[in-house]
Amino acid sequence: MLDPRIYRASFLPVLLALLVVAFALQDRPRPIGTTLAPDAFVGRSAGALLDDLAGTYPDRRPGSVGDEALAQRVAAELRRALQPGAGVRTSSVVQVQHFRGRTIDGTRDLVNVIATRPGRPGPGIVVVAHRDAAGRGAKAELSGTAGLITLAQIAGSGRLRRTITFVSTSGGSGGAAGARAVVDRLQAHPDAVIVLGDLASVQTRKPYVVPFSAGQGVAPVQLRRTLEAAARTETGTDPASFRAATQWVRQAFPVTVGEQGAFGRAGLPAVLLSATGERGPAADAAISRRRLQAFGRTALRAIFALDNGPTVAAGPRPVLQTARKILSERAIRLLGGALMLPVLLVAIDGFARARRRREPVGRRLAWVLGTALPFTLTGAAALLLVLVGLIDPAPSMAIPARALVLDGAATAGAAALLLVFVLGWLVLRPLVLRLAGVDQRVGENTAAPAVATLVVVCLVAVLVWTVNPFAAVLLAPALHLWLLALTPDWRWPRPVRLMAVLVGLVPFVLVANMDRSSLGYSITEGAWQGVLLVAGGQIGPVTWILWSVVAGCAVCATIVAVHPGQQPIDRTVPPDDATSSVRGPGGYVGPGSLGGVSSGFRR
Repeated sequence: MLDPRIYRASFLPVLLALLVVAFALQDRPRPIGTTLAPDAFVGRSAGALLDDLAGTYPDRRPGSVGDEALAQRVAAELRRALQPGAGVRTSSVVQVQHFRGRTIDGTRDLVNVIATRPGRPGPGIVVVAHRDAAGRGAKAELSGTAGLITLAQIAGSGRLRRTITFVSTSGGSGGAAGARAVVDRLQAHPDAVIVLGDLASVQTRKPYVVPFSAGQGVAPVQLRRTLEAAARTETGTDPASFRAATQWVRQAFPVTVGEQGAFGRAGLPAVLLSATGERGPAADAAISRRRLQAFGRTALRAIFALDNGPTVAAGPRPVLQTARKILSERAIRLLGGALMLPVLLVAIDGFARARRRREPVGRRLAWVLGTALPFTLTGAAALLLVLVGLIDPAPSMAIPARALVLDGAATAGAAALLLVFVLGWLVLRPLVLRLAGVDQRVGENTAAPAVATLVVVCLVAVLVWTVNPFAAVLLAPALHLWLLALTPDWRWPRPVRLMAVLVGLVPFVLVANMDRSSLGYSITEGAWQGVLLVAGGQIGPVTWILWSVVAGCAVCATIVAVHPGQQPIDRTVPPDDATSSVRGPGGYVGPGSLGGVSSGFRR
């Protein structure tokens, strides 16, 4: 039914793709350096400011009275730092932006403060820090705001040539509502966006520089290497970098809890600088003025380098950095396409064979899509539950583990979604299949279910490959293993077929576990965060519909592996007991005295 010769021959492009990928490795761009010492950043004065802000505004839940009062204080500090006569040639502009956004406390009225010090023409630099916090006090989390004000005071002395913008956001404790709102208020495409996270925690967590976006790609390699070089110089330690596997996973399924993700999703080059990495600090984390000085000087050194260096300006790009080399998106796309090619060709050939044998492939395609319907319906229900308020809050980006609360509302929302899935499977799926005239059972004398499952999953894989080659490569093991498990020509034992189907899902289990571990979620928190990503819109409808179809194909593959159909009779080939209608003397079959005829030998 499915020709193994086509499968074996199609692996030649895979070998060629591997050779191309090996020669496609490129050297990393050098970091931008500077000879200017960041001595202007003094940890003692920044620490005193941090103590004052934390003591005056201990409760800073997003949209609260304390958050808004602190916004007014930050606006006043930025006006004072960038006022005319302090070395600034032109007047600075300080704006207060009021907007509504989805936060860890639901939809709230929020405030951003945007201060711009004009400079020479060209792309400028943006420095961002959020001031809200999920926990009371959260002094370490507020250190980014103290660093922001201190850097603005240094910029007010006129030592920077480029336009520089300082942004104090709200909503950064979860969902990055302020960062999403400020993107449209930036006057031009900046050369770099530096998000200041925790700058003062005693306990650190590497990597210090986070380049991940909430959309496609990661921050430019040169920008993050510039921040890493500055951190190495000022902290005296290796800032570390993310492993290749983590980079791959984060680009296959983009998710991040830092505000740099919102800027990256908008196409801006953004990185997060934080002493506690992407997770951020606990509310009661101890701080150190010495640590604040080291990371404050790191930010200032990077700003000096960008201010006097060449333009970076490129937005996030899909790229993999490993072993001091970088691998471009084109090479990864080529590799993903080559890995999918053998299964795709075999599936096309099997579909054509099934059509010639009048197999009910069309109905089985409806069977596969109908199996995916409960998964799609559950995603739609998550969006509906947000509208009715049963799932709330549901920010537009991932929530840090320290701010994610699993309360009664979360339990009720999860129960409602489970009920929707069960009803979709037990009621809606049979109804749709009955209306389409499709039998739910797997036929014992047909290979159509296997062919239909492979065709659908191959089509989805091609669509995923056109959008995200990183995710397509993760689909490749499932394609190959499901092909081997579902092929009726290869009579494997039932446990082996079932095991092959399940092993094809292992890459996705590993991806979920890596994301959960790197972001600090428990298993239940990670599962609920996945629901919130769909409900909040981080995972768009097209994306979760495609992956719902993949889930439906996995279920169908499991069913076929457990109840495989028998290999059907090929009507294009005469059976062994067929008798020839044309014979010569003595039973001779073929051309002879009776005239030229085609050979009638048994095949």
